[in-house]
Amino acid sequence: MDFVAGAIGGVCGVAVGYPLDTVKVRIQTEPKYTGLWHCVRDTYHRERVWGFYRGLSLPVCTVSLVSSVSFGTYRHCLAHICQLRYGSPDAKPAKADITLSGCASGLVRVFLTSPTEVAKVRLQTQTQTQAQKQQRRLSASGPSAVPPMCPAPPACPEPKYRGPLHCLATVAREEGLRGLYKGSSALLLRDGHSFATYFLSYAVLCEWLSSAGHSRPDVLGVLVAGGCAGVLAWAVATPMDVIKSRLQADGQGQRRYRGLLHCMVTSVREEGPRVLFKGLVLNCCRAFPVNMVVFVAYEAVLRLTRGLLT
Repeated sequence: MDFVAGAIGGVCGVAVGYPLDTVKVRIQTEPKYTGLWHCVRDTYHRERVWGFYRGLSLPVCTVSLVSSVSFGTYRHCLAHICQLRYGSPDAKPAKADITLSGCASGLVRVFLTSPTEVAKVRLQTQTQTQAQKQQRRLSASGPSAVPPMCPAPPACPEPKYRGPLHCLATVAREEGLRGLYKGSSALLLRDGHSFATYFLSYAVLCEWLSSAGHSRPDVLGVLVAGGCAGVLAWAVATPMDVIKSRLQADGQGQRRYRGLLHCMVTSVREEGPRVLFKGLVLNCCRAFPVNMVVFVAYEAVLRLTRGLLT
């Protein structure tokens, strides 16, 4: 039941939050953007509404599996811990049990999400990357060079990746299997502690928001707990999310970063410590409605399936 409920909740969440995720990735990987609205205006001006949904098809196809694994791993890990510690899988878990199960959930999902994240980031950022390459070529040819005719902006320059599957195939061919798992070290560091925070904060808030005599909160309580849990999880995840996005976008053109530490040191040296918190406000604003939807759908499916089975 947890696998099915998690899958449905994940699909609902990605449908709500993807446009803001695109803006977040572009802010984190493109220093030219001075803020949220600058990125939104520039994206809309260049690519219209479609620009906010670049790379959406692959996350939609895979998010049900990833979310199912995340919630299923969390519940099964928690049940096994409770069985070992208290003799029953239905025993009330301690906060340490929830934290450990949440961390395991985050670590397991990395092996499924890394290729998807690489394709998503490459597709979300390829318009800027192609434009930068063209500008470098023009600069190298000298000030007297005549710029090429470009009557149709969408056709000049032509995108390198035609879609998610083409992107994955191109990355695998050009960079090997390691290319599909680029940035996975940062992804592991991001998801391990952020999912521990995610499930722990949700459990604590649900306990606080439950009325006397009830073990679970009402719909409003689930909305608030889910939204706040998402905000807290992204608050601790954003620094590694910035590094992850930069490492995964780095495969286009000349590579800048040799690894996680080099990316972190270079980014901080060039842009200051604040660079590690690029997209923090946007992540938190996106996380609240997305995780409200995720947990409401998750709890609704659980209650429905339990009602049908009893």
